[in-house]
Amino acid sequence: MKKIALFPGSFDPLTAGHVDLIERGAPLFDELIIGVFVNTSKVNFFTGGEKVELITEALAHVPNVRVVAQETELTVTAAKKMGAQFLLRGIRSVKDYEYERDIMEMNHHLDPTLETVFLLANAKYSYISSSMLKEILHFGGDVKAYLPPNIYQAIVKKRDAHES
Repeated sequence: MKKIALFPGSFDPLTAGHVDLIERGAPLFDELIIGVFVNTSKVNFFTGGEKVELITEALAHVPNVRVVAQETELTVTAAKKMGAQFLLRGIRSVKDYEYERDIMEMNHHLDPTLETVFLLANAKYSYISSSMLKEILHFGGDVKAYLPPNIYQAIVKKRDAHES
């Protein structure tokens, strides 16, 4: 049986930390699906379509990765439809662990056949979050080192268009 994992997230924007987790996680599975999901508690910088396009470009070097948009279903429902038996999740801190453990338990309640695989974040990315980067960007800070080049360029382009 083909081992398929889903890495769900809002990825707004996809960070260098996400890329690191994907590059490390992809070899563990036959296919790794990056699911661009909606987080109802966040304000998005990019649309779902923009994120899929940008993430696909940023991950073109990882052969067994596919990027899909998912805006209307629970993660477990989407995973089942995609044929995924695993969820890939990253943990940066104890706070992340507690949050992710609770989500894992609820996902297991909703679908006991879906297994969650956790990868610890690389220490150099352990303090980075998309929300933090958006906050820094909002106030004109430099986040170039924490983003894939194409995503950084898209942010600059969007910011410049907004300021014009």
